[in-house]
Amino acid sequence: MKQNPSRNDKEEIRELLRLYENLKNGRSHSFLEEESFEKLIDYFDDKEDLPQALQAAELGIEIYPYSSILLVKKADLLLATRQYKAALEILEQAELLDSNDINLYILRTDAYLALDQQEKAVELLEEALQLFTGEERLELLFELSDVYDDYEEFEKVFDCLKLILEEEPTNEEALYKICFWTDFTGRNEESIKLHLNIINENPYSELAWFNLGAAYQGLKLYEKAIDAYMYCIAIDEKFDYAYRNIGDAYIRLRKYKDAIEMLEKVLELSRPEEVIHEAIGYCYDRMQQYAQARFHYRKASHMNPDDSKLYYKIACTYINEAQYESGIKQLQQALRIHRTQPEYNLAMGMALVEIGEYKSAIEHYSHVIKARPKNVKGWSAILECMLKADMLDNADEYAIAAYEATGDKPVFLFYRVAIFFALGKTKQAITQLEYAMSKAPKLIKKLIELQPRLLQHPQVVELVTRYKRSNSL
Repeated sequence: MKQNPSRNDKEEIRELLRLYENLKNGRSHSFLEEESFEKLIDYFDDKEDLPQALQAAELGIEIYPYSSILLVKKADLLLATRQYKAALEILEQAELLDSNDINLYILRTDAYLALDQQEKAVELLEEALQLFTGEERLELLFELSDVYDDYEEFEKVFDCLKLILEEEPTNEEALYKICFWTDFTGRNEESIKLHLNIINENPYSELAWFNLGAAYQGLKLYEKAIDAYMYCIAIDEKFDYAYRNIGDAYIRLRKYKDAIEMLEKVLELSRPEEVIHEAIGYCYDRMQQYAQARFHYRKASHMNPDDSKLYYKIACTYINEAQYESGIKQLQQALRIHRTQPEYNLAMGMALVEIGEYKSAIEHYSHVIKARPKNVKGWSAILECMLKADMLDNADEYAIAAYEATGDKPVFLFYRVAIFFALGKTKQAITQLEYAMSKAPKLIKKLIELQPRLLQHPQVVELVTRYKRSNSL
């Protein structure tokens, strides 16, 4: 029978600890090799007993003063205990003994960063890149990219990852990271060129195909992005993020049925997510299949019941089907979470108007105006509600306030015309109409929309005809 390696390791460390204790207590017959000290330091470090680990390192260095490995281990422990300057001094000693140990440069970098000496860290790593090749050089490039990330030099992070992939095109860590940094820095063209080169040499790299698709998507070249993602899932049919991004690309192309197919594949491959159900709901919404849209919006809202936006979207599907009472209930849910959200109040006002609750509608429109006083929609909605409900006592004051708040939008001059006609103030209405037509004659369409019967009013017809003749409306 084979011996248990774990048991052997435990017995070995137990023996090393016994010899170590004898050595500390001055028993002359005890002896430990350099490698044994390394194991003891690692043992204490793993147990997070840093004082013991540091003591073991110091005793080892006392016995093996020319051991660069023990010096490096001591420096690492000093860094862990925030003794950065002391660590740098130890690393200088270690470098005199063995300047080819990559850990010297990694630990010195950590020390410089801890001391907020980023320039020294960068300079050190750039020098070290000239000394190392292969895996060690790649490790240094990753370290340098992390330094640039910490100090928000994001373009240089991309440069480091690009160098790594030029040297090792199949490096998974770099392929994963460069996808994010391509999007973050917007260097999509460079990413496309880089990944096309990788694919030429490694046509079965699903990550390279995925990154190529992401870069095309970043440039809004959605068809090309979809083609690249399709190659990705041909290589790895369980690459859920590829299906996710294809779904997004199809949505951008307004191919909602295709998008749904891809997003449902995401649900098959990974745990259900709010964002995926919401996206599927959006697709059905755009296809005017409101019951199915609601189904997925509800799924999303069950996963995140505090997301008011989902209740709003469910409400809109009901309103689009003229189910105003059901829409109002969902909007009440949304408004419990975000009472002053302008979109929710605007939708609530519109739904209330449809069921004849004009006073309540005006209250909600008032929230819209308060939140967005320069926005035309809120003012237009409240004025139309007043006209429809024949609540005209203060309507003209609202129209004047709207005109001033929105930077003299001429549409509100036509609202004043409609209000004067509704009040039976024909003379003022015609005077106001002449002024409104002089400002924006094409907006007469708004007046006719508000009060279609005015097309039969002789003075209005005469005025419109005159403007058509003189201004070629």
